[in-house]
Amino acid sequence: MPSNWTERRVVITGLGVVTPLGHDLDSFWSKLLNGECGIDQITAFDPTAFDTKIAGQVKPFDLAPAFPSPKEIRRTDRYSQFGIYAAWRALLDSGADLNRLNGDEIGCIIGSGIGGLETTTTQLKLLLERGPGRLSPFMIPMLIGNMASGLFSMYHGLRGPNFATCSACATANHALGEAWRTIKMGEAVMMFAGGAEAPIVPIGIGGFCAMKAMSTRNDDPTHASRPFDKERDGFVMGEGAGVMVLEELEHAKHRGAKIYCEVTGYGNTADAHHLTAPSPGGEGAARCMKMALRNGGLNPEDISYINAHGTSTPQGDVCETRAIKTVFGDRAKSIAVSSTKGATGHMLGAAGAVEMTVCALAIKHSIVPPTINLNVPDPDCDLDYVPNTARQMPVNAVLNNSFGFGGHNACIAARKFVG
Repeated sequence: MPSNWTERRVVITGLGVVTPLGHDLDSFWSKLLNGECGIDQITAFDPTAFDTKIAGQVKPFDLAPAFPSPKEIRRTDRYSQFGIYAAWRALLDSGADLNRLNGDEIGCIIGSGIGGLETTTTQLKLLLERGPGRLSPFMIPMLIGNMASGLFSMYHGLRGPNFATCSACATANHALGEAWRTIKMGEAVMMFAGGAEAPIVPIGIGGFCAMKAMSTRNDDPTHASRPFDKERDGFVMGEGAGVMVLEELEHAKHRGAKIYCEVTGYGNTADAHHLTAPSPGGEGAARCMKMALRNGGLNPEDISYINAHGTSTPQGDVCETRAIKTVFGDRAKSIAVSSTKGATGHMLGAAGAVEMTVCALAIKHSIVPPTINLNVPDPDCDLDYVPNTARQMPVNAVLNNSFGFGGHNACIAARKFVG
């Protein structure tokens, strides 16, 4: 490997997703490009008493291939199940034989914005109804937010850097950025990185309803999440996971790995403004994008596509639009910008990795997915959001934006790999 950290190049060699559109890469990507929507009425519990009765739920599927035994599945929270499965899919996609690689040089960062909310809910009910003696001895390991990362490393002997990020909706992008930094600094040659979330339980939906943050378009779920549309009324909750394999270039080339794209930069800033609202002018987001460009040796004119955070909230979409204009100036309106949350809902701590997967596939296939449900233009959101129909176009370099409650901003820059 190169001795100078600036010479180390980091590429994406494996992708895995669990989403409301599917839990395998091909079905997720084809449905996304076709403008399909995974949002529907909540079936995980009876939502009658809640203001919002819709969400992007993951349909049941077989977890067994990703776990050593059925017992291990029962001992993990739903968010960990998603994260471990997505990581396993990324491993398969990468073609890496971990038995032939040095586990000391391979790490894992799978974050979660909320962690084991389902376990918290069920165990609290047990405590209140039957007393502390009935609590599961696995309660704490199941609910803590680092366990998807920890368990995946145990299942596969990954002894390199291992932790979890937790920065609300910026969680997965922070995981990817820290994995990139870890490889650049020579502390690992391969990292599994991303995020996982399973918040569709009564307390999760109820909490966001209490904030008045979510759409109440309950009679029309497939059109409820409408990023950048004038008639948007809030975000729609989603669940799932996204994990990717990041790898030092020479290591990837040595084992003959396929390469989706090269990760070139990472931005990480804070708004220092408000508990939940972004800074009005998008200043923190703009600084974050500029940092990702600078760290990646990219100029604003290099960017073909931006996967926007684009949550479908009245304030957030406007602030992100302003941030993009700040960074790109007059060129902002000529860049393709899309949000895929109209199709998946907002997957919170998993969103950034699923959306970085979108970026990697956009680069590979030279096609940009649409922003669905964008039918009524908002004069304050006046960029090219690729409305409703996917667009075939050269995609040479991208930015992937994620912004979270607490003023956390994370941006990943990537470009087409050139050997």
